[in-house]
Amino acid sequence: MSPVLRGGLPWPSRFPLRDITLLPAQPPCRRRTLIQAKTPRRDASQPSLAQARTEAARLRREIERHAHLYHVEDRPEISDEAYDALFRRLQELERIHPELLTPDSPTQRVGGEPLERFETVAHTAPMLSLDSTQDADEVRRFDERVRKALGEERPTYVLEPKLDGASIELVYEDGVLVRAVTRGNGREGEGVTENVRTIPTVPLRLRTEERAAPAFVALRGEVMMYISDFEAFNARLVETDQEPYASPRNSAAGSIRQLDPRITASRKLDVLVYDVLEVRGETFATDTEGVDAIREWGFTTPPRLETAATVEEILAYHAEFDAKRDELDYEIDGVVIKLDDLAARARMGTTSHHPRWALAYKFEPRKEVTRIEKIAVSVGRTGVLTPVALLRPVVVGGVTISRASLHNREELKRKDIREGDTVRIQRAGDVIPQVVEVLHQEAERSGPFEMPTECPACGTPVVQDGPRTVCPNRFGCPAQLKGRIVHFGAREALDIEGLGEETAKLLVDRGLVQGLADLFDLKRDQLMELEGFAEKSATNLVNAIASRKEPELRRFLIALGVPEVGVAVARDLAAHFGKLAAVRAADAETLEGVAGIGPKMSAAITSFFRDARNAAAIDAILAHGVEPEETEPALVPAEGADAGAAVFTGTIPIPRSRAEEIWRSVGGRVVASVSGKTDLVVAGENAGSKLEKAEELGVPVISFADFVRRVEDLGGSVPDADEPPPGGSRAAPSRGSASAADPESPEG
Repeated sequence: MSPVLRGGLPWPSRFPLRDITLLPAQPPCRRRTLIQAKTPRRDASQPSLAQARTEAARLRREIERHAHLYHVEDRPEISDEAYDALFRRLQELERIHPELLTPDSPTQRVGGEPLERFETVAHTAPMLSLDSTQDADEVRRFDERVRKALGEERPTYVLEPKLDGASIELVYEDGVLVRAVTRGNGREGEGVTENVRTIPTVPLRLRTEERAAPAFVALRGEVMMYISDFEAFNARLVETDQEPYASPRNSAAGSIRQLDPRITASRKLDVLVYDVLEVRGETFATDTEGVDAIREWGFTTPPRLETAATVEEILAYHAEFDAKRDELDYEIDGVVIKLDDLAARARMGTTSHHPRWALAYKFEPRKEVTRIEKIAVSVGRTGVLTPVALLRPVVVGGVTISRASLHNREELKRKDIREGDTVRIQRAGDVIPQVVEVLHQEAERSGPFEMPTECPACGTPVVQDGPRTVCPNRFGCPAQLKGRIVHFGAREALDIEGLGEETAKLLVDRGLVQGLADLFDLKRDQLMELEGFAEKSATNLVNAIASRKEPELRRFLIALGVPEVGVAVARDLAAHFGKLAAVRAADAETLEGVAGIGPKMSAAITSFFRDARNAAAIDAILAHGVEPEETEPALVPAEGADAGAAVFTGTIPIPRSRAEEIWRSVGGRVVASVSGKTDLVVAGENAGSKLEKAEELGVPVISFADFVRRVEDLGGSVPDADEPPPGGSRAAPSRGSASAADPESPEG
């Protein structure tokens, strides 16, 4: 196996790289020639069902054992040829007797037929963000808070590298993998089970040689693509004129979200598992015990998992990883510090965003020096023109960087960045590289860069919006159109499966779509001429678009990309007005009658709908038979009625958005943060910093039961408050899981 450290360095001692590719209808290829093992003898006559069942069970155990030895422990015992023979014999038995085929069979790692879409799946436990810092003093303050909370008990911390991959939840029932779910928004994600099955380091059935499989266990891990594999993968993309991925993390996340599992199977991925979200039939007193169980069940865990008792030990661990990270073949951007004792974690609890018992201690951004060859302008989905530095390629943290954002014309002027300058750039995690400072200027320096007066994509005169330069041609500019197509079909908008970035680019570049309305004219035969489309996928996309001609009004408003209108504002506008025509006709004063909409938002919304180009684009969509659903406008509370400004925090029995809607219906207002103007805080289980702020300011705090009574006193009702959420109630995690926190979550 390839060592983890680049350049042959021996630290850490064991962290195997994966160097296989799964191909349809083939066993996993292996690259070792070792001891030749006996292979199953094929009888001339077909075995009976009973004989085949016995042999298949033995083959599965043997194949899984050798796969584990090869991929996880890095000590294979048999040759590739012997392994392939075992695999093919099992395939043959399952072909002769299809009833022997089980979901956990090694043969089921091979990618199956493409999916039409991913299902949304609720997580076993919320995946919150971790609080993070780059300051050693903040680490000391974290330690002080933990020691204060524990009293006389001395804390032990678990230390682990903060892996920069794609978070995944793996759920096993009776030892068999039943689902794999992306992180998503932290509460629910996309079911990618078929794709994750193709990753060899993910057991389809838990190993039970050292520890029995529990009745139920949900595990937290990170899908990784190693830097060396990422570079080779990107090189292949470039060779075939495809857009390369920005980082190993992006590549890993994109690989597990392929609708065709065979594409996932063709990419070199690994999964490192480090935490137990929930377990039934097993108990752990510490996080360390849980990680031991993870290893015994057959998973690869992150390297260098250690414990520490003092801040000095934590700082030394951080410094050692920081010194070695450029030699590693995997991405990390810090270390994670977690309290080991699970009972102590439960006592410390969590805020609404992060657990109080964990902290991500991040590294300083990586920085390198290079030269700006040229300054170009990029046009984004919202029409903002961004100056971009085209750099002499330089490797930063194992990734070759050739572009860096210069943000806007004011930032460009403030730093006085020009073509030909030698600059220092930095890259932090998954963020677009940025120019930090100018280090050297040429003797004959080029003149200051000036932003164009016309959009480079469509020629429309640009407008200035504060420090930003904007193309106002929202629906006609090709550069904006690609992004607007993606946004139009996004999950929170019209939810059109298959309308992703690659498809949008093809549609615009080939001239098939020159405005959003053209999407509804697409034909199957047109799509089949595009790269990546076959009859089924073309038919699916045409049908998916046609099925969205009667969208909910809130979704249609989101799909249009109205400035200042996100999910919450779109919902409020739809509830208040009920009809698209009423929203389009509303003036600023009328809009400000909607809770939460102020002068700035009303001005942006009215300006959008008054713009002649926007109005023509919307009319064209409606002319293609799109009819947003109409509802009765929400009841407006009696004039002067004000039930007060409320903040909701913690876990309550109904969705928070529903509770907020109910409070507004009885004349209340909902605000996002606690201040002296807040009238009450509704606190559910695991309420965090908002509850602390309310107590500090003396703001009244009520329970959900009190909230129900208050709503009823105001003439409203809270239906289903005592009923479990759809799908039934969910048992609380049996251990204070670090997997309830995502160190690198943009949503947190």
